[in-house]
Amino acid sequence: MLPVAGHTPPAAMPLEVTPWPSAMGVPWLVWKTRSHVRPDSDHRAQGPSCVHCQQTAPPADLPEGPGRSHSRCRDQGSWERITYAQYYLQARQAAKGFLKPLVPCRGIVTGIYTTSSPEACQYIARDCRANIIVVDAQKQLEKILKIWENLPHLKAVVMYGEPPVEKVANVYTMEDLMELGGQVPEEDLDAILSTQQPNQCCALVYTSGTTGSPKGVMLSQDNITWTARYGSQAGGIQPAEVQQEVVVSYLPLSHIAAQIYDLWTGIQWGAQVCFAQPDALKIMERIQEVAAQSGFIRRKMLLWAMSVMLEHNLTCPSSSVCFLARNICAPIDLKPFAARLADYLVLAKVRQALGFAKCRKSFYGAAPMTAETQRFFLGLNIRLYSGYGLSETSGPHFMSSPCNFRLYSSGKVVPGCRAKLVNQDAEGIGEICMWGRTVFMGYLNMEDKTREAIDADGWLHSGDLGRLDGDGFLYITGRLKELIITAGGENVPPLPIEEAVKTELPLVSSAVLIGDQRKFLSMLLTLKVGPTGPRHSRVHTVHAGSGLGSGTGSRPPGRFLCPRGLWAAAGCWDSHPLSRRGSSCWMRQELRALLSVMVSLRVTPAVYRAIEEGIRRVNGNAAARPYHIQKWAILERDFSISGGELGPTMKLKRLAVLEKYRDVIDSFYLE
Repeated sequence: MLPVAGHTPPAAMPLEVTPWPSAMGVPWLVWKTRSHVRPDSDHRAQGPSCVHCQQTAPPADLPEGPGRSHSRCRDQGSWERITYAQYYLQARQAAKGFLKPLVPCRGIVTGIYTTSSPEACQYIARDCRANIIVVDAQKQLEKILKIWENLPHLKAVVMYGEPPVEKVANVYTMEDLMELGGQVPEEDLDAILSTQQPNQCCALVYTSGTTGSPKGVMLSQDNITWTARYGSQAGGIQPAEVQQEVVVSYLPLSHIAAQIYDLWTGIQWGAQVCFAQPDALKIMERIQEVAAQSGFIRRKMLLWAMSVMLEHNLTCPSSSVCFLARNICAPIDLKPFAARLADYLVLAKVRQALGFAKCRKSFYGAAPMTAETQRFFLGLNIRLYSGYGLSETSGPHFMSSPCNFRLYSSGKVVPGCRAKLVNQDAEGIGEICMWGRTVFMGYLNMEDKTREAIDADGWLHSGDLGRLDGDGFLYITGRLKELIITAGGENVPPLPIEEAVKTELPLVSSAVLIGDQRKFLSMLLTLKVGPTGPRHSRVHTVHAGSGLGSGTGSRPPGRFLCPRGLWAAAGCWDSHPLSRRGSSCWMRQELRALLSVMVSLRVTPAVYRAIEEGIRRVNGNAAARPYHIQKWAILERDFSISGGELGPTMKLKRLAVLEKYRDVIDSFYLE
């Protein structure tokens, strides 16, 4: 869903115009709510520019040829290809169509997640004073029709995926919009484009609202064009004249990562963007399907190959060196013979079946990835490169790449940007602060929040906790606002303990540590369960270390665990490879469980004992007794967006969880 606000941000929020010496030595104006951010002296080569200037370059610069396309998308089973020249002309035609129901003005675009409720849609549309909303289907149109009377600035709705079921006033199809665009002279659009400045707001990205109401992050033209160039370079993206990159787009385009990499980076470097279907990333299902269709010998071969590759990648995480050619970093593989053989005979075929045969770089970000997931992909010889940033930093501020990689790290700071840690503790963990031309203009209609986020020197305070190693690699450890302060005054970051529990117990889907202003720590757990099977009606609470008999509540009559829970019931986790204590034998045993077809295994006392033993191991590795988990409970169902525990980007809404399960939490601390 795509609201378009055809005006500048409301005048109710005072904006400060500050001179900023540009890369070309000519002063220009920075539109900020409070302070400006200076460009790094090492990256002044790119002067400030607007998005429309960037968009006109690729069609002229790219060599002619069928491969020089902008994007491909599935349409009724076949790929539809659009070239950069076609994309540019269609964008101009659509822009002129948007001008028709509006007075000639500069548009600002934002996005709404398709999973958002009508109330959430109304909040964003009202906050940004949306004039036009673009939807893809009848379901999304119905949300807007419910709230239209509460949106005084809304003039039109455009449907691009399918026509509306019935005719509605001021609701247009995409074909209608393009026809309207044909009625507007090219000169009218050019006149508006010529007034745009790099320091003006170009796009709004709304935060997920996990800690309160969503905030509209204002990104300038220069934020976007600079990040598209240097943020992608840090990830090893090549320009089309060297080799046209092919990018698979599967994130919602309202997400900052999708906007930067799927939209602006593609335009910057002439990449081809392939828009995936919603079910394109059901990787585990595909692996289970491949395994189920294989015979006994092939399954044994797959288990052997994955265990060899996993063991190699864990013991030699940097088994490649890099060389520079034409300023491009390229890795040279240095795997030993056994790993090369496993990859050639087995794993390459698996990646081919999964559609990863031509995939050279796989990136992730936006939320922590469990060690279990990373090691699973390492077993397939797929290295996942992490990035770290915020909507407020236009996406990436730290990046990993084939020549810039550490396992579990978020990479190094993007060249031209800066980072520091403030209020560090004895372990070197502090709040991550960022500085550079990636830093946003401010929050729409929230100058007070902007002043909280950006200090007087232009440093953005992220609210995230992390540490930097001696080589400058960043490791995220938690959220500052989520720091638990117990009744005894102990500061406890919840994320490391929660991740330790999920590492020890992969049958645990979600773990939420409790203990703020409490006498001891407790934890809420949800399990990875299959789609069938009865749900238990009551929560089962267990005092860690006291056995099942002393718990309160009733044991669930039966639930079905997914394959990753198999080993837990068998009590074999002590030697599991993900615990870093395993051997190749146990690697094969876990991989066999991972690749098994979904089975019905009920939650039995043995599973409860496995969980209790896992909690005991986590407590045994804790730095001190105040970090011990004293009680835990298994909740009735896993967290979800519809349940209110997760935001639209699948991030945990910790405050919502605390409120929803207040009764369970209070029961932990009854005298």
